[in-house]
Amino acid sequence: MRQLPNRGSVLTFCVSITSAMDQMLIPLLLVRDLSEAIAFYTRVLDFGLEFISPQDHPFYAGLKRNGEELHLNLVHGGTRVGTSSVIILCDDVDGLFNSFLARGLTIPARPDSPVHAGPIDQTWGSREIYIDDPSGNTMIFQQRQA
Repeated sequence: MRQLPNRGSVLTFCVSITSAMDQMLIPLLLVRDLSEAIAFYTRVLDFGLEFISPQDHPFYAGLKRNGEELHLNLVHGGTRVGTSSVIILCDDVDGLFNSFLARGLTIPARPDSPVHAGPIDQTWGSREIYIDDPSGNTMIFQQRQA
């Protein structure tokens, strides 16, 4: 794991796995409450819990959804959380959003950010919905337009 320069809401941590055959970039999000984050990602966003570590006092977790991994790291004290964004490509952002609503997603009251209220067409050619986790990290579910 390496820390990258802090650039506001840009991903600041990542885990990279490299082998002779393939590579994978795994976003690592900082969270203030690991149990709360795991519950949100597994119950609402339909991720599966792959592991937590250590078992007796967990501070790190790995999640997986449709073959994509996401890691969570519990932080304490003055460390900033909720400053990262992750883009997840999908084929049907509207259907996905509706499934999240059925799983208990609460739409925040953010009149300054309509993309948090439901999928919208962006000027750069994609349809997106932004979903913030309980720590404030943003998952951007993006459907690219043909």
